[in-house]
Amino acid sequence: MADEPQRLSKVVAAQVPCSRREAEQYIAEGWVTVDGRKVEEPQFRVAEYQRVEVDPKARLQAVEPATFLVHKPAGMDTGQAHALLAAPNHWSGDTSGIRRIRSHGVGLVALLELPTPASGLAVFSQDARIVRKLREDAALIEQELVADVTGTIAPNGLARLGRGLVFEGKALPPARVSWQSETRLRFAVKGIAPEWLPWMCEQVGLRLTALKRLRIGRVPMAGLPPGQWRYLPPGERF
Repeated sequence: MADEPQRLSKVVAAQVPCSRREAEQYIAEGWVTVDGRKVEEPQFRVAEYQRVEVDPKARLQAVEPATFLVHKPAGMDTGQAHALLAAPNHWSGDTSGIRRIRSHGVGLVALLELPTPASGLAVFSQDARIVRKLREDAALIEQELVADVTGTIAPNGLARLGRGLVFEGKALPPARVSWQSETRLRFAVKGIAPEWLPWMCEQVGLRLTALKRLRIGRVPMAGLPPGQWRYLPPGERF
């Protein structure tokens, strides 16, 4: 019957006008309101008397797999960090221009995971190219971390941290290690997992009290606040 509620996607397709697939994308990207309320479900049913509006500034984005960068607080495991990827935690300083849609949350893979006590840059992606790169080339990608430490470093300790430690019977790859302050060390490492750093510090008389990852490859955490996330834009590469 003519007065039966219709799928929102059908109404939008007729109103724009556009294809049904494009109508579903307008809705998923948050460009459509029903009686002034944003609706993101294409299957939502609307009655003839309801007001459906498409934002006049609406521009459909290319449908691409998403990669999230999140500032994981210390004490959170990977699952808890994944739960931060909700709309309220989207950093207002995100300049990617990517609009969040529900499909971005499907099939996300945690990459180069941080240990629970550590904080800093964490990555979740549904992009097969990025998943492959951060897994297959993990040992070739430099990670920058800062470690808060206590204790007195052994003679030649800094040199030993940079080269010479043997972990589980194997010599660790070289690392660049420098003092940032009297109680903070900066590590730039390849092929050394963040969870190994407490053990490395112990070998030279130091105790690691806090660890934060600042950068993965060419992607920095920069001003991303704790507990918030941003998208990796198309032009930014690890």
